[in-house]
Amino acid sequence: MSTYVALLRGIGPGNPNMRNDKLRGVFEAIGFSNVSSVISSGNIIFESPQVSVPELEARIEQALSEKLGLSNTVIIRSRSQLQKFVDDGHFAELRHSPKTYLTVTFIKHKLPNDLAAPTSSTSKIIKIDQKTRAICAVVDTTASKTPDFMAWLEKQLGKDITTRTFKTVERILARMSRQKI
Repeated sequence: MSTYVALLRGIGPGNPNMRNDKLRGVFEAIGFSNVSSVISSGNIIFESPQVSVPELEARIEQALSEKLGLSNTVIIRSRSQLQKFVDDGHFAELRHSPKTYLTVTFIKHKLPNDLAAPTSSTSKIIKIDQKTRAICAVVDTTASKTPDFMAWLEKQLGKDITTRTFKTVERILARMSRQKI
């Protein structure tokens, strides 16, 4: 049995079909065990004997569509992938704060090798992690006109991406580490 997190794109808890209890219900209905959620932004932890991540993603996307009418992208990472990612210390001495967000954008498919840097001085890519298929960035939230870094990423990579703060990634990993295996 392996522990995974499904990172769901575009979850807004204001939509009744996107609330954690309904999302967890879908995961339980399709046979996953030890299902839990971390904050209300589409982070569902679960256990499964199945190890093909593309098959898991497709299965969950289909179930979300059939049971809740959602067409959200699902990106899955294993507990070991997230642990390695956090241990690699991509943000080094940087700290998340109200003025500086440390963000991680997870990509469903292969990352391009030639990703151009954003033209804004308020967002900076720190690291592109090919193994985890993630982009680490620092976003300055104090700028009077903070650019839409998310829109820039979507323009570069398409919609098969989802972003979390590094603090949320750490919370997800902490919860995954407490799961029974």
